[in-house]
Amino acid sequence: MEKNTLKALQQCPLFEGFTAKDIEQMMDNIPYRLVRFDKKEVFLSAGTPCKYADIVVTGEMIARMEGPSGKYMQITYKPVGSLLASAFIFGKNHIIPVNLMASKPTTILRMTPNSMQMLLNIDERFRFNFIQLLSAFCDTLSRKVQLLTLHTVREKVAILLLEQAKRHNSDDFILEKSRQEIADSFAIQKFSLQRCLKEFAADGIIQLDGKQIVILNKNRLMTIANVIE
Repeated sequence: MEKNTLKALQQCPLFEGFTAKDIEQMMDNIPYRLVRFDKKEVFLSAGTPCKYADIVVTGEMIARMEGPSGKYMQITYKPVGSLLASAFIFGKNHIIPVNLMASKPTTILRMTPNSMQMLLNIDERFRFNFIQLLSAFCDTLSRKVQLLTLHTVREKVAILLLEQAKRHNSDDFILEKSRQEIADSFAIQKFSLQRCLKEFAADGIIQLDGKQIVILNKNRLMTIANVIE
């Protein structure tokens, strides 16, 4: 197994508690292949079946739900180590409700459901990790629904900025998407997003320079977002 692939699997929640040697020994008996995608290439389209168990080993995938008008709602990022479409691999209805697209050149490790089932049967730890992963997926989905339906615009924007800071591991970052794309993904109007960002800047919570954001008062932002650290 390639070194980078092994390193990625060590980051996958499915292999939590496993050593590199444990992972290699398990995967030596399991058929898999590496599949590469270019930036912006669609991995899976909404309405198509989930036929494989795929783990991101390089790059990143983005899950989006798109409407007939072309507007989309960004559901989540899938970085290195992520199992894609975890809730649909063994489902009777394994039709994907979202589009999965590579946000940068991406490589996945691909297994059939049968291969995945072999891993589940081989090791109890792997099986328990998969159950925990499904539970985490349900929690993430619940929080996303709450964000889109129960939060105010200010709360949504505060949560967005905190998520971006976490994603970039820095309070100084560049928004990768346009204002319109961000507004569409959070189901708000573009002018509402712009107004909120300007208000945060006027209140000294952030420093705003185009797409460049610097969080100056993280505690205030967390209070607005109703987040407890």
